[in-house]
Amino acid sequence: MVIIILPTIAFIIMNSFEKHMMRSIENELSAYSYSILAVAEVEQSNLVMPEVLIENQFNVSDSGLYAFISAPVKHKSKTTPGALRNAILWRSQSLLTMDIVDEQLSIKLVPLVTGAKSFFSLEINGSPHFIYSYAVSFSEGSDNFPITVHIIRDKQTFSQLISNFKRQLWLGLAVLMVIILLLQLVWLMWTLKPLSTLEHEIKAVEQGRAEKLTSLYPIELAKLTTQLNQLLITEQKQRQRYRNALSDLAHSLKTPLAVLQAQRDISAVNQEQINRINATIEHQLKRAQSAGHSSWLLGIDIKPVVDKLLNTLAKIYQSEQKQLMLNLTDYPTFKGDEADLLELLGNLLDNAYKAAKSTIMLTISQQEKALIMCIEDDGIGIKQQQITQILERGVRADTYEAGHGVGLAIVRDLMASYQGEMHIGTSAALGGAKFTLSFTDKT
Repeated sequence: MVIIILPTIAFIIMNSFEKHMMRSIENELSAYSYSILAVAEVEQSNLVMPEVLIENQFNVSDSGLYAFISAPVKHKSKTTPGALRNAILWRSQSLLTMDIVDEQLSIKLVPLVTGAKSFFSLEINGSPHFIYSYAVSFSEGSDNFPITVHIIRDKQTFSQLISNFKRQLWLGLAVLMVIILLLQLVWLMWTLKPLSTLEHEIKAVEQGRAEKLTSLYPIELAKLTTQLNQLLITEQKQRQRYRNALSDLAHSLKTPLAVLQAQRDISAVNQEQINRINATIEHQLKRAQSAGHSSWLLGIDIKPVVDKLLNTLAKIYQSEQKQLMLNLTDYPTFKGDEADLLELLGNLLDNAYKAAKSTIMLTISQQEKALIMCIEDDGIGIKQQQITQILERGVRADTYEAGHGVGLAIVRDLMASYQGEMHIGTSAALGGAKFTLSFTDKT
């Protein structure tokens, strides 16, 4: 609005100022014409003028102010017989020295009826001038003697004045525009600062650096931030209650199962069924305890989790002397639960340690809107038929070779709950299996 309105105001001011100056010059030239008419006389049908005029500029050569008097006469022409044209009867001293003939002036002037006025611009010797004309008629007995007084003024002073005014006006408006824009910028930064603070706090919550919004906000945002904090607290408490209830359920189910398993007279068939029930409970409890996809889960810094997990695996597989190559970029964060992240990486790395001959590679990269985790090993890999079956919904993975057992079912279910994607293929670098987990930020 500032960029549009201020230039529009400038054009209006310049136009008004130019019209005002034109009107002032017209009034000034009109006053000069009356001063000349005051000293003009007609005697015996001849115009009589004094040698020196009261306004000294008319008496000085090339003063920029000129005057002459013309009278309409009949022009003898074959095309327009009896047509009127102006004949110059008198010129001021300032006009006498100009290199201009009467024909140049008379051709550019149109005869006026008595009492008429005209004001316009014309070029004399290639230079612009104002000219004011006023037609009157002197009475001598019963005869009338019509004449027209012409006042000429150089336009250079006027043009320079208008140019200076435009330059000063544009300069002043440019400074004013910059000041207004700076004030608007400061005002916008001040009024929008709570929104910027809210954005930073929400990002901190997403990245796990904060658990709730703590800043003070204006009335317009206070209700919103209060509701967001309530939502965060409610979700955390509800997830904790849910997990506590599941833990209690697991303990209540394991006790009867332990009693049944302790019986000596249980048949092999019944023992097998009890073991299957026990495994199913473990699997389903791990599925149910995952946080799953949620827009308000706290962000988890992956590096400490990975370090903790690798230390544990290094102790477990210390005797096998297997090397793990770790590639972490851009301080990645996982938008989910720490237990779920441990479950995902733990199962896949445990499988990789079991399947690998000597080397495992873990690569985690944070892209613009995606988190990519790759686990590779130099083992025998997974056959294409097994990959297809693993990725099918409802198919268990515990019938496959050692190193890629029941943990894949848990990983697959966790990926589904987080709306992520899991790709299984062959590692180009190590030659064994390659598991790629992709989490896309849909917020």
